[in-house]
Amino acid sequence: MLHTGQHWDREMSHVFFDELGLAEPRYRLDLHTRDVDAMRAPIGEAVAREHPDWLLVYGDTNSTRAGAEAAGKVPVAHVEAGLRSFDLSMPEEHNRIAVDRTAALLLCPDERSARQLESEGVRGRREVVGDVMADATRVFAPIARERSCVLDRLGLRPREYVLATIHREGNVTTADRLKAIAHGLASLENRVVFPAHPRTRAALERLGLDLPTIEPLGYLDFAALASQARTIVTDSGGLQKEAYWYRVPCVTVRSSTEWVDTVAAGANVLVEPDEISPAVTAARFPKDVPPLYGDGHASERVAAALYATPPS
Repeated sequence: MLHTGQHWDREMSHVFFDELGLAEPRYRLDLHTRDVDAMRAPIGEAVAREHPDWLLVYGDTNSTRAGAEAAGKVPVAHVEAGLRSFDLSMPEEHNRIAVDRTAALLLCPDERSARQLESEGVRGRREVVGDVMADATRVFAPIARERSCVLDRLGLRPREYVLATIHREGNVTTADRLKAIAHGLASLENRVVFPAHPRTRAALERLGLDLPTIEPLGYLDFAALASQARTIVTDSGGLQKEAYWYRVPCVTVRSSTEWVDTVAAGANVLVEPDEISPAVTAARFPKDVPPLYGDGHASERVAAALYATPPS
């Protein structure tokens, strides 16, 4: 395992290793940057030392892209392949497209993503495996509700609060947009619980916006909060899925999403900042929604696909 250090705040990095019982990464680069160029060379050095059969990269972050570009002759397997928001203003969309074009093994969360890759003429082998985040939700959500005392600690009752997370560059670095988001959250009738990304907190302070926030939370505390919220307001890709699996309505402060099936099912709505309040008021999780992104056993299928596809 190699950890680039793109996230370095303890509550957004090391706490996951502690709470989920993960082994210490063999390579902890501690780069403290999102810059792909800065990551590429040290990842390449680790690959050269290890001579792996596969380089496995996840999602759509800059670390994902840097890993794929540093692989050299080592074949790349991409988890979450084929997702598209069709919004090229998002850096993540460029990362998805670039990594999929170079990956030898494309591990797709659903059939739609596999069809998207086929339509693009992507050359790698496609396998529909489901979503590994569904695995984590299946395993850890019951543990989180049993072990976490975060609701008691914050004086909350289930289904009586709104959980908010905002961290996307487009929402945080544009002052007028962040002001409108803060105003929308402040106008909600339900209490808002806002574990703030360090970049978001710094931007709020810089703009003098008086919006109560709390420190970032560990995985188990956050899962306990998310699974028992009345509504989730977010710009996170992963949290849109988790809200669906928790059967919590989601309001996404973005103009596009790669997880379009959650919107089609009526469980998620895309809004502009001035639409947050009415969207939260109207938010309800629909009945009879279809299962999305696998059955919570994607990891086994990922392993099987790696063994079944000879490295080239």
